[in-house]
Amino acid sequence: MIRMEIALFLVLAFVAYVYFSAGRKVTLLHRVFSVLLIAMMIHLLFDAATIYTVNHLDTVPLFLNDLLHRFFIGTMVLIVYLFYQYIAILVEEETGQPRHLDLAARIYLVAAELGVLLLPVHYAVTPMGNYSDGIHASVCYVSMAFYLLLCVWLLLRNWKQIHPKKKFSIGAAFVIEVCVSLLQALNPTWLISGMGLTLMTLAFYLTLENPDILRAELTEQKMSMLYLKSQVNPHFLYNTLDTIRIQAQLNGDKKVADLLMRLVDFFRLSVKVDRQMVALDDELELLEAYMELMCHRYPELRCEYDIDPNLGGVPVPNFILQPIVENSLLHGLKNKGYRGEIHILAQKTADGDMEIQVCDNGSGFREGKKADIDQMLFHYASQEPKLEGNSIGILNVQKRIKLLCGRKYGLWYTENQNGGVTAHMLLPVEEDSK
Repeated sequence: MIRMEIALFLVLAFVAYVYFSAGRKVTLLHRVFSVLLIAMMIHLLFDAATIYTVNHLDTVPLFLNDLLHRFFIGTMVLIVYLFYQYIAILVEEETGQPRHLDLAARIYLVAAELGVLLLPVHYAVTPMGNYSDGIHASVCYVSMAFYLLLCVWLLLRNWKQIHPKKKFSIGAAFVIEVCVSLLQALNPTWLISGMGLTLMTLAFYLTLENPDILRAELTEQKMSMLYLKSQVNPHFLYNTLDTIRIQAQLNGDKKVADLLMRLVDFFRLSVKVDRQMVALDDELELLEAYMELMCHRYPELRCEYDIDPNLGGVPVPNFILQPIVENSLLHGLKNKGYRGEIHILAQKTADGDMEIQVCDNGSGFREGKKADIDQMLFHYASQEPKLEGNSIGILNVQKRIKLLCGRKYGLWYTENQNGGVTAHMLLPVEEDSK
């Protein structure tokens, strides 16, 4: 049996090496999984030690046996608590609902760990092998049942809002642990609890935390961005060139040269797809080139900027402003003959983040449209990358903000009191750009 624990430890050590050496944006979910990996390796060491000591009761001092068993069971209780925390955070990120069961989970953790320290340890000696039993060992089973029930409650309560892949991962981990726990309870001398916890950890790693999967998601989003940039509204290009042609007939070459320069600026900046993040100033430069062309095409269109000068160097995901502004034009001001105003605002929030607002005084949402957009943006993870349709811009912007900046950040819309809509983007402010 010790050989199995050593093999499991080596497997998790390799997983930990791959996991910690992979570049990733640190989130609360990743921190919990990191602690879980380390706790699992420590637990497997105690597991291997107690398998030896419990089967050598005649040679190993009793106090040492008891001490190792208390560490073994104590780390097991901590691990199942961390499994609960991982699932609770995952469900919170998917649904936006706060973690109401955390207090009960922490209170039980303290009570269980006190029981591990204070309850007497008893050993059963059988011809098939020895094992710990009694009230001290029962803490393992009670803890497993308690935290699994909390997780099942979270799943059932939020079943429809959780991504199918994540439901499958959690469900597979549950089935594995329940099966192993039942086998351990029916055959106490098998001592396979470490295998069950290791398989649960691997289930989450392989399906949710694998760096290759995260890189594949990033590549998918980058490909969507590449496609989006390569498909900048052809009508905009053709109509702008036609405007330049007409202007050439009516005016002198200087105006034509100015318009051509702005068009060149726009496409020069828009094809910088090799960088995932750019400075806010660069993003605004692209937007200004686009809006100058649009305002020349539609003389009664105005654009104002209110940008905190201290935020110009803040890195933001590449190509997020132009699709939002274009969406305001096509769905807000088009119905008003492109007569109106777009206001771009960037300011720091009370929490030290940055909020960018794109506000228009257009016709606003038609009935039911805002609810559809809210649902699409909230459930962005379950939406397939869109390469066509009216919402291509805002969905891809939401996906890239979440992927590159973290799930805390993102895009949402509000309706203005005096007509029109406002797009809000919450983005982080890096320490070196403050």
